[in-house]
Amino acid sequence: MILHILNGDATRSIFQDSGIEGDMIVWREMLCEGRTPATRNMSRFFEERAAFLQQAYGIDSASYLSEAERDKQILQNAASYDEIVLWFEFDLFCQVNLVFVLYYLSQLSIKLPPVSIVQLDHHPDVPNFRGLGMLQSRHLPPLFNARTHILQEDWDLARAAWEAYSADDPLALEELSRRPSRHLPYLGKALQAHLRRLPSASNGLNAVEHFFLDRLALGKIRERDLYYQFWNELKIYGFGDFQLDVYTNRLQQAGVVKREDEMLSITELGEEVLKQEENYLSFASSKNIWIGGIPLDHTPWRWDDEEGKVIHS
Repeated sequence: MILHILNGDATRSIFQDSGIEGDMIVWREMLCEGRTPATRNMSRFFEERAAFLQQAYGIDSASYLSEAERDKQILQNAASYDEIVLWFEFDLFCQVNLVFVLYYLSQLSIKLPPVSIVQLDHHPDVPNFRGLGMLQSRHLPPLFNARTHILQEDWDLARAAWEAYSADDPLALEELSRRPSRHLPYLGKALQAHLRRLPSASNGLNAVEHFFLDRLALGKIRERDLYYQFWNELKIYGFGDFQLDVYTNRLQQAGVVKREDEMLSITELGEEVLKQEENYLSFASSKNIWIGGIPLDHTPWRWDDEEGKVIHS
C-alpha cells in the first residue's frame, strides 16, 4: 500500500479520479506565509505556529492543531506503507512545504519506507502551467510512473534547507539556494524567490510589492486582474488569494496604494517609493510580519537588486 501526500486541495479530485491506488492525505499548510518556529520539537513547532496564525491572521488555532494532529497520526504509521509519494510543484509555496514534509518525516522515530516525489514545472498539454491542479486525471498515472526516489543527499539538503529557512540569518539559505540538486531541481529557484521577499536595499519594497506598484504605475486596475498578472508573470511564488490579500492590504495601510471599490491605484507616495525618493519601510508596519524565521520588524537584512544577493544593512 502506498501513502500519497498531496500539496493542497487543488489536486485532490483529479487524483481521486486517476485510478492510482493507495491512501491519500492533503497537506494544507502554507509555510511560505508567516513565522516558522526554529525548533526540532514538532509538537512545539505546531503549537507556536498555531498561536502565530491565530494572532496574525485570525486562523483558529484549535482547528489548525486538530488537523496537524490528524496528519501526525497518519505519518506516525508510515512504516506500515510500502512507499510514500509526495505530490508537489515547483513554486515557493510548494517547495517550502516539500522540504518541511521531508524534515518532518525525518524527525519521526520510525523506520520509513522508500519516499518518492512527483514534481514538475511544465506539461506539454497545459500552456502556462502553474500547478498539478491544472491537469486532468489521465495525466497523473504517467507522472506517477516517472516519480523520483529520494536519496540520502536529498534528505540532507531538505533538512538543511528547512533549518536555514526557519533561521533569522538568511545567509545559509542563500548558500543552499545556489547548490544544484538532481532530485530537488526546483528548490534553488524557489529559495531565491523567497530571499527576494526581503526589503529592497533601495526603497524597502520586496519583489511582490514592487511588482504591484510597478503595474499600478501604468494605471488603475481591478484587484483581480492585478492578481492574474502576478500569477502569470511571477508564478515562481505560487501564492493564492490569501497571500496576495496580505500584501495589498499592507500596501493600502502604508498609503502607497488606494482602493476604490474593486479598483486599485498607486498614490503619489507610492510613486515616490517606486522612484526611490521615499522608503516603503518608513510607512509600512512590519509588526508581526515574518518570512520564515526572519521577523521583518527591525531586521538588518536586505535584498540588493543590483548585486542580486542578501546584504546586512
